[in-house]
Amino acid sequence: MPLVSVVMPVYNSAATLGAAVRSVLTQTHAELELLVTDDQSCDGSMDLLREFAERDERVLPESAPERGGAGRARNLAIERARGDYIAFLDSDDLWLPDKTAKQLAFAAEGDAPLTFTSYFKMDADYAGESTDWVPNGRVIRAREHVDYRAMLVQDHIGALTAMYDRNVLGTRLMPEMLKRQDYALWLSIMRDGADARGLAEPLAVYRAHQAGSLSSNKLSLVKYNWALYREHEHLSVPQATRALAGAVLQSLRNSRI
Repeated sequence: MPLVSVVMPVYNSAATLGAAVRSVLTQTHAELELLVTDDQSCDGSMDLLREFAERDERVLPESAPERGGAGRARNLAIERARGDYIAFLDSDDLWLPDKTAKQLAFAAEGDAPLTFTSYFKMDADYAGESTDWVPNGRVIRAREHVDYRAMLVQDHIGALTAMYDRNVLGTRLMPEMLKRQDYALWLSIMRDGADARGLAEPLAVYRAHQAGSLSSNKLSLVKYNWALYREHEHLSVPQATRALAGAVLQSLRNSRI
């Protein structure tokens, strides 16, 4: 059975970290390792991770040598990975129990080295476990197929659902960027010729603001998207403008869910 390396960056996430970790450890596909990089938390997150590691050898926490942000924390975890597949989950989100098993089967059937799934949205104050989750109507739907051209217009991949095949793509790190490193990684994989395929079933839960709101954090990503298009993807000003318009429209649509 393939080994899945789950990459999780952590920074002062003690309030939600336990549920996120348990959502990985209760996967029906048990052949996995949880590679957690703590980015110099000061709220007891690392102590909690050590407790998990004592009880389950699949939990492999590590402290970052210095604060470097989520992208660098993810890369430190990826560099330690031993798995056939690399998957991603943030410390405030959840995987549903069959996520890994169903996504692996989907990847094998479709011969797809980069896959993603639909996912639910939950309110910021949700305090339950992944095993308690009751499906709601707030679903971000995965497109069946996404190529580089489509990804330039919109980021169609929810990072908490993404998984790539190391045996096909090799070990792929996130570019050293302040934000939008995950989007840059998907683009770099697709630029090299690998399309992504989406599984329609929602298999993860994203912690978000109330439906109908568009957070200031979302709006602040505009400048990071622009830098990504211009400096990383080397798009012309008209191309970058079109891509940025698509990203803003996507945020507006998703904020209403």
